[in-house]
Parts: sequence; C-alpha cells; structure tokens
Amino acid sequence: MLRVTTAARRHSWSGLKACWARRASVSVRNEPVLHFKAGSPERQQLLQALERLKSSTEEIPCVVGNEHVWTGDVRYQLSPFNHAHKVAKFCYADKDLIQKAIAASVAARREWDLKPVQDRASVLFKAADVISGPKRGEVLAKTMIGQGKTVIQAEIDAAAELVDFFRFNAKHAVELEATQPLNSEGSTNNAIYRGLEGFVAAVAPFNFTAIGGNLAATPAVMGNVVLWKPSDTAMSASYAVYRILRECGLPPDIIQFLPADGPVFGDAVTSSEHLAGINFTGSVPTFKRLWKQVAQNLDVYRTFPRLSGECGGKNFHFVHKSADVRSVVNGTLRSAFEYGGQKCSACSRMYVPAGMWPDVKRRLLHELQQICVGDPVEDFGAFFSAVIDHKSFSRIKKCLDDAKSSPELEVIAGGNCDDSKGYFVEPTIITTKDPRHPIMAQEIFGPVLSVYVYPDDDYKEVLSLVDRTSPYALTGSVFALDTSVLDEASKILRNAAGNFYINDKSTGSVVAQQPFGGARASGTNDKPGGPHYVLRWTSPQVVKETHVPLTEWKYPYMA
Repeated sequence: MLRVTTAARRHSWSGLKACWARRASVSVRNEPVLHFKAGSPERQQLLQALERLKSSTEEIPCVVGNEHVWTGDVRYQLSPFNHAHKVAKFCYADKDLIQKAIAASVAARREWDLKPVQDRASVLFKAADVISGPKRGEVLAKTMIGQGKTVIQAEIDAAAELVDFFRFNAKHAVELEATQPLNSEGSTNNAIYRGLEGFVAAVAPFNFTAIGGNLAATPAVMGNVVLWKPSDTAMSASYAVYRILRECGLPPDIIQFLPADGPVFGDAVTSSEHLAGINFTGSVPTFKRLWKQVAQNLDVYRTFPRLSGECGGKNFHFVHKSADVRSVVNGTLRSAFEYGGQKCSACSRMYVPAGMWPDVKRRLLHELQQICVGDPVEDFGAFFSAVIDHKSFSRIKKCLDDAKSSPELEVIAGGNCDDSKGYFVEPTIITTKDPRHPIMAQEIFGPVLSVYVYPDDDYKEVLSLVDRTSPYALTGSVFALDTSVLDEASKILRNAAGNFYINDKSTGSVVAQQPFGGARASGTNDKPGGPHYVLRWTSPQVVKETHVPLTEWKYPYMA
C-alpha cells in the first residue's frame, strides 16, 4: 500500500477541501464509457496492465486499521477462464480478527462522523478521478482476469459505474446538508445528518466491482465505519478499489478490508451489540439468514440495524406482436448473454407471441452462431467468457442436464459445458410448453434463456402470468409499438419490476439515470445511484434553538 506522509496529507487535504467544495456546487455528469479501439490510449494502458497481471499472483491480506494481517486460513482466487491461474492469494479473517476490526471501527467512528461532509466526500471525488484516469487500466485488468469480464463489460462496471457511484453519492451527501427544516419566528431549526451509531457490514458480490465499492464507500461518506467483506472471486479488483480509497485520503479504521467465510462473518457481525447496518448484495438465502440472525439478536443491539439488500431476479422480456423484431432479438441477446448471464438484471425468461416466434427464433439462432465464448484477455472478440467458479458451473450444468431430459422443455441452442480449462457454458436457449415450469421462475445466473411461446391474442393473460410466475421483482422489459399495450403492461406489471424498460433490454441501468433495485425476493429496493440512497446510512438529528426567552408557562386561553 502506498503511504502518504502527514505533511503531504495536510497539503493535499487543504487543496481538496477548497477544490471539492466548489465541485459539489456544480453538476456531476456520468463518466463516459471508453471504446478501446485499436491504437487508442485507453487500449494501450489496458494492454500493459493485462500483460503485468496475466501470469502473476497477487498477495492480499486482511487489513484492520494500518495493520496487514495474515491468518492460517489461506485461499486463492482463480481466473474463471483459466483456473490454473491463481490470480490472488488471500486469507480469511477469523472470529477474533473480526472482533478486533469491530472494536477498532467503533473507536474511530466518532471522529470520522464529526468531520465535515465535504472532507469525507473529497475522498470519493478524488478516488473517482484516480479510477477514471491513471488507475483505470489496472482496475479493469483485474476485473477482466479475476472475474472473467470482457473489455466493455469491465469498462461499464469497474470504470464508468464505479466512478459514477463515487461522484454522485459524494455529491448527494454534500447536497443533503442543504436539506433543512423550516424556521419559525423566534427560533431556528437545523438537521444534522449523523452516521449510524455503530458499524455497517458491507457484504459484496463477485459480479460487479462497482457494487463492492459502493456498498462500502457510500455508508463511509455519510460518516459511518464499515467492515467490507469482499467476494472471494472478486478479491483482486476489490482490493485495488480499497487501496485507491486509502491512497486518496481515507483514514485507517474507517473501512476494514476483511475477506472471510460467509457464515463466520455473518455470525460475528450479527452478534455484536454495535451492528448498525448491513449493506448486502447476494443470494436470497444468505440475506434471509442475516435478517433472521438480526431478528433473533434484537435485544443485543444498541440500535435497530438498517438492512439493505439486493438479491437478484428472474427478469423478463415480454414481446407483443407489435414489437420491432430486430430490437427484440438484439436486446435479448445482450441482456441474456453479456457476462454469461451473471447479472442480477439479466433476461432469463422471455414471452413471445406465436405469430412472431418463427422470425424471432430464426434470428436468435443465426446471431447465436456468431457469438464467441472464450478468453477475454487474449481474444477481444469474445462476447463473453467463463462463468465465475466451479460451484456456479456445476449448478448451471445440472440445470441444463435436467432440461435435456424434461418432456416439457426443448434445448434449441447450446446446452453444452466444458470445465477442462475454464468454467465455460455455451449460450443456451430453452423453450417450454409450461409457462409455470421452474425454469421460468428460478434464478439460474448463467447464459441460459427460457422462452414461452403464447397465442398472439392472449397477451393480457400472459402479462398477468409474468407478474405471478417468479418471486422476484427486479427488472423487466416490454417490447411493443402499440401504445395501448404499453399502458396496459405498465399497469399489470406495476409491481413486477423495480427497473422497468420499454423497448429496451432489461440490463444496463446507469447511476443517476436509472437508480437500481427491486422488491419482493429481489430485495429492499433502496436504489443505489439515486439521491435518496445516502439517507439510508444516516441517523438525522434535528436541533431547535430558541432565541426569545420563555417568560410564562401559562397559555393565553387560561387567562
């Protein structure tokens, strides 16, 4: 880790305070997505970073305060498309180390919470500039090699979205200070946006580097201290983001970097009296387990913990006979198969009218033949790469094997797997005769698209079916040019998706444009990327100051 001297830090902070205070008063724009064309500076920077990393193994400790700690429980992050490559060597924090991190965090909380919000926000503004500029290639390369993303998927995630999270949430934090209650004659009122009293546990997924950074950094900018448990399969990129935050002025003990076994971490944080919040992205069973543990331990806590969770989806593309076929096909290919379907928002169920299905099917199968699945580092022409690990591969393989033997399902494309070198799964399309079949309801999290073909005129019944089939309610798309159908669909599917798209794919939400999240089994729908998200991580105090002495205890009506 780079270390900044005290004198240098004083100098940098004095400049940052003025610079970022001015910046917070102007608009923040979304980070441009770069194209990495041959010969471009960004492509050259990325290629150099990939060359440095593609055969190396990074050593990543637990970090508590300024102390780098190695425990005896050593693990490895493997590259999903070449599992012989050990991307990172890291260790799990044990119960004692987690308790030490909690104590150090709680001790540091008061001073951090009392810092002006502009000072805290300046860390995120500076980190965003560093990721946008000199560290862009490194963070992207680690995301590509460690998480199996293509150039564009890494760019959208680990550069553009992460930068947007940092900049917009810092801006929202500063602007929140200006949201004040009304004053009255003889008294003034002030809202103080305090951090939560205790610590926040941030539990991050593998599939978005940006999500890990947001889960930890956004509570921190609001004055909280955080225990960040990164995903085992996103360790390298997560550690890069953590180091950037530290190098940009984040003090020790504000975010503790704690790789850990999930149940060990969950048991430790939910049994602590100082737990003030959980910021989570992951599976429904894990979030339910944490929620139940919190409920069972309510009498232990000093305050009611805030629980924020995003848990995935079974996202739909509903197609009406008035839809533009080309948009349907291209949008579905991108939504279902980009990053191997390993997005919470990926389209995994599709409803197509019978009259349109022959054309849609023909085009889908034709385009599918052109999709290259391979090594995203050596072949920039790959559309997607391997799924994340052996556990995911095995789960998807079982799903495909079951589909091949089911009389109600037909695999019309793909269906094959190979884990000899990496965890590769072909892009697969499966049709079903039963719209309530489990394959239309259960999340697969892989490059598998299930399709139900319905009678053209039954679209209203099918819209209701879309709403009732899955327990999730994250994203969904309706493709139709008939505006009356769009109006009907918007009403019937009002609660079926937290992010609803019209004539567009169900993936690709952009910070500040489409704040992301869903309800039902998909989570608590707190909309990271929106202006209200920062409020989840504050405990406001309202202060009334009276300037006129109270001279009488009796009320006028008593005279």
